[in-house]
Amino acid sequence: MPSQKPTSQGLTYAGSGVDIDAGDRAVAMMQAALKRTHGPRVMGPLGGFAGLFRLDFNEKLFQRNYRDPVLAACTDGVGTKVKLAAELESYDTVGIDCVAMNINDLIVQGAEPLFFLDYLGLNRQDPEITSRIVSGVARGCEIAGCALIGGECAEMPDIYAEGDFDIAGFAVGVVELDRATDPLRVQADDVLIGLASSGVHSNGYSLVRKIIDHASLDLARCYEEFQGHDDRSLGEILLEPTRIYSQTIVNVLRHYRVKKVVSTMAHITGGGLPGNLNRMLPDDVDAVINTSSWKVPPIFEFLQHHGAVENEEMYRVFNMGIGFVLAVRPAFVESVLRQVRKLGERATIIGEVVEGHGEVHLKSGPRR
Repeated sequence: MPSQKPTSQGLTYAGSGVDIDAGDRAVAMMQAALKRTHGPRVMGPLGGFAGLFRLDFNEKLFQRNYRDPVLAACTDGVGTKVKLAAELESYDTVGIDCVAMNINDLIVQGAEPLFFLDYLGLNRQDPEITSRIVSGVARGCEIAGCALIGGECAEMPDIYAEGDFDIAGFAVGVVELDRATDPLRVQADDVLIGLASSGVHSNGYSLVRKIIDHASLDLARCYEEFQGHDDRSLGEILLEPTRIYSQTIVNVLRHYRVKKVVSTMAHITGGGLPGNLNRMLPDDVDAVINTSSWKVPPIFEFLQHHGAVENEEMYRVFNMGIGFVLAVRPAFVESVLRQVRKLGERATIIGEVVEGHGEVHLKSGPRR
């Protein structure tokens, strides 16, 4: 019996939706962005199986600055803000968001950021889009003052729908053990200083997208509610990247090498002020926040109006204009305020710590 010849080519990885060649092109396109984040502590060529980072080098950094160094690490993503980015085909800033969400958590511990890795999950590999996303990660690392030493781009057409993607990151930093922040240091009479957010940041976007659908909002439209404040479209305002506070916080903490002027800190993410300030409080004190002490950005008022969202829910979901909070000893409040403002932050006294039970109270009253 004559042998049968195959009637078609055999199955391939590319045919199943994974293009290795496109992945290689994406890696080549993003190498320059990665290299910009590298200092003398990054070792080895790009493209290895793992990144190498020296904890010390010729300047004897750790010997000089750290007697008992402790590594701090965290991981986070950008949430459903990536859905908005994909819908608008705007890929340049979600990488900054990814870095910000991790680094802002890291510095709460008093840590100096060292290096960062990212994970990108894709429906299919489009080298130009991937390069734009990872270039945003690199830009975030430049702002944060850390090295992007590696990452992963995973092409999974069976997991992600056409056009969808997800991004997550992993940050490592270092802190001197006796300088690490500790909620137990917080005392009644500490003053709470709030650093302004750049907008919605990267939390609450499931509600944001629900409001957009509910009110039939046009992401390409420049709404009159923002006139005089912001001339961008609604989509551009919502994609404003999360502010990265690391340079400010690291510099302020270095200024006080002996006295523990900053009792503790909080990154205001999902849960808003009530759901994050309580994480920095011991059980014998409360945080009292005066919500009239800062101007809530127009984007939050816009979302609240078009979604008919209750005030309590807004403060429970969004940062409402405050992205980071420091609890500071009273005698050093003016000094810290001067420093953070000089470093480019819009900073305000937003409340105080009083005796209590580890709770957060939002009140409205005259500004201090």
